Amino acid sequence: MNIELTTQNNLSIAVITGGEKRITDPTAALDLAMTARYETGSSRLAMDKHLFPEDFFILSTDLAGEILQKWINYQFKAAIWGNYPRYTSKPLQDFIRESNRGSDFFFTPTRQEAIDRLSLA
Repeated sequence: MNIELTTQNNLSIAVITGGEKRITDPTAALDLAMTARYETGSSRLAMDKHLFPEDFFILSTDLAGEILQKWINYQFKAAIWGNYPRYTSKPLQDFIRESNRGSDFFFTPTRQEAIDRLSLA
């Protein structure tokens, strides 16, 4: 896992990438977020979709809801970038659309769009 700090609109954003899946449950999600906050001082996280297991994108597992609740409780804002059109689940598409209308959590197609959304949130 790699954590780098970027700044946009005078806001610092921790950009997290890596080859292995690191966010397997709510505890791992909070550990990663706290590590990013400790290393960068930022509570805004831009993450590669590949850090998440496929179960995250199956809403019936409740993994996404549990992880997002942890991050919201600890005042993190997050954006996950990746390819989402391949997911055909209507509930997931609705969840993505509603998340993107909010101000705490976003799904974007590119890393730069994730940074852009977090810099305006």
